[in-house]
Amino acid sequence: MKIRISVSEENRRSVTSFMHEHGIETGDDADYILTESDRFPAFLSVRNDKKEHVRLSIGEVTFIEAFGKDIEIHTDEGVFLSQDRMYQLEELLDPQAFLRVSRSVIVAKRHIKKIRPSLSMKFILTLTDGTLIDVTRSYYSDFKRFFNI
Repeated sequence: MKIRISVSEENRRSVTSFMHEHGIETGDDADYILTESDRFPAFLSVRNDKKEHVRLSIGEVTFIEAFGKDIEIHTDEGVFLSQDRMYQLEELLDPQAFLRVSRSVIVAKRHIKKIRPSLSMKFILTLTDGTLIDVTRSYYSDFKRFFNI
């Protein structure tokens, strides 16, 4: 069995050492993830349309989309901007609730209303707000594994 470790830097060395001492292999390509219970924040620090810094509840996020260096966080209430990079946001979010489906999009699992297969190993997602999102070929296998398709 192989496990991916997703813990704070302070705990990483001791957890990895413990796993190896007990014969458990670790790596980023593992099927299982070990996380700390309070590892994922409840809020993101974002900017609203007036450029004011606000705290946004992660539960409100429908999807996150990148346009170059601009990161938009979509909710039912509107669009907010983040100064974080996509990889930073992906690490912040609970992998059981959010999934990266392309280089530029992360979706909230609970907001996926419909999954439609498409040509060339792709899916088209319909979200609860009606937005259509493509799952690209690079993320196709991870998506299928996430939803046991």
